Amino acid sequence: MIKGIGIDIIELDRIKAVQKRQPRLSERILTQAERLQLAELAPARQIEFIAGRFAAKEAYAKAKGTGIGAYLSFQDIEIMRADNGKPYIVNKQHQERSHLSITHSKQYAVAQVVIEE
Repeated sequence: MIKGIGIDIIELDRIKAVQKRQPRLSERILTQAERLQLAELAPARQIEFIAGRFAAKEAYAKAKGTGIGAYLSFQDIEIMRADNGKPYIVNKQHQERSHLSITHSKQYAVAQVVIEE
């Protein structure tokens, strides 16, 4: 049974502008394991990665019904990759079955999450 769904879209230019003003943006949004993945990427791909993870975490928080804030932080949610490259969610507070899709274009990153009971 579906417990929640969430979707989020973010402009890549917005993330790029914030990253320029606040170089520690990736530390705020990404967990240590995600920052290790980020370090492996070419600089041109890094903004896309940060934006995709931001959108995925926002979509997950919407699916949970809480949003990012008092009950759930960016650091509570980790987006990892399976061996085949498929992204999946690790919530350090709750273990539930969830499904994640992330996509990118030249201008946007979009993520959708479905949580099952």
